[in-house]
Amino acid sequence: MSALGVIATVVAAALAAPLIVMTATFAVEVIAGLRGTARTRGVATDSCPGTVIVMPAHDEATIIAATLARLMPELPPACRVLVVADNCADDTAAIAAQGGAEVLRRDDPVRRGKGFALAYARDHLADAPPDVVMVLDADGSTDRASIATMARAATQRPVQAVNLLSPDLSAAPMVQVSNFAFVIKNLVRQRGLWRLAGRVNLTGTGMAFPWAVFRDAGLATADIVEDLALGLELARRGQLPGFVADATVWSAASSAEGTLKQRTRWEGGFLATSRTRALPAIGNALRSKDFRALWAGLSLAVPPLTLLLLLDIAGLVVLGGLMLLGASAWPLLLLGCLLVVAISGLGIAWMRVGRPFLSGGAAIRLPLYVLWKIPLYLGLARKRPTGWLRAGR
Repeated sequence: MSALGVIATVVAAALAAPLIVMTATFAVEVIAGLRGTARTRGVATDSCPGTVIVMPAHDEATIIAATLARLMPELPPACRVLVVADNCADDTAAIAAQGGAEVLRRDDPVRRGKGFALAYARDHLADAPPDVVMVLDADGSTDRASIATMARAATQRPVQAVNLLSPDLSAAPMVQVSNFAFVIKNLVRQRGLWRLAGRVNLTGTGMAFPWAVFRDAGLATADIVEDLALGLELARRGQLPGFVADATVWSAASSAEGTLKQRTRWEGGFLATSRTRALPAIGNALRSKDFRALWAGLSLAVPPLTLLLLLDIAGLVVLGGLMLLGASAWPLLLLGCLLVVAISGLGIAWMRVGRPFLSGGAAIRLPLYVLWKIPLYLGLARKRPTGWLRAGR
């Protein structure tokens, strides 16, 4: 091999290494999550510790009545709902009270965000704390068995239920693809992370905490992905969030415009968190020789699905160019093989759990979805989203 070929190979290896690690981590996690987990749901759906469902709500007057109408009949006897009407300029508080919920009004234009709303609820509950605090979004729905299962599991540790968007095969193809990506993130990869790391990520709705954990948690922040950050902080303290795979919470799917807003919020916050926390987590795990913590750090380093695909495709193009300069073929072949494995895992996941969320016709348009997301990533490169972003309902 010529000197130019050696240099090109070194450059190719350096370029391919992070892509190989991220793609391999994603593929293994998806494959590990294809099989269902052991059931924890009991038969006694009325057997529930004292539980408060905290529902942060910012200008949700158009949906809060319907949300409570679905939720209130599902409550076990020892469970109640506390709505925090946070910086609302509409009738959210009055409508929530009419719907049977306990209501707190919070007005603080400077300290805005879901984390501050949760901290406000915590202060209110401190005088007579419940056994368990559960968090549900203002557009969320669930069933009595899921509530009871989450509450019982949360007496021992913080837990996260399966958090999915309601399937709608009549929605725009881009919305369907995004909903399927949500299934991969919040069901398949969560199951894989649970098996490989013994913990999962908190996703903001359908999470529950023992009072002692909720009481001491760092809630009052303006972090745009406060749920992810909270889960990482709890794990750092040794309070690893568990996965309640047979409890499910649902949120309504958005329009194409609302979906883009959702993805901008979550992916922007995730990437910012990943940049600052993934490498330190991996380093700490290597020093302590903790394989499960190492996997959690690697998982945190994996970018969102569409961005991972874009990076891999761009990487393959560059690696192909370096081969023309004499670089070895192994970086391109290894990355290409891992990408095939990852896509195959996604195909199997679609056949097993994804078809209610993504039609075959919409799946064919996946390349268009990838292109649709490019402006999002260009925007995130310029400015990270801040504030309490609500998706279009």
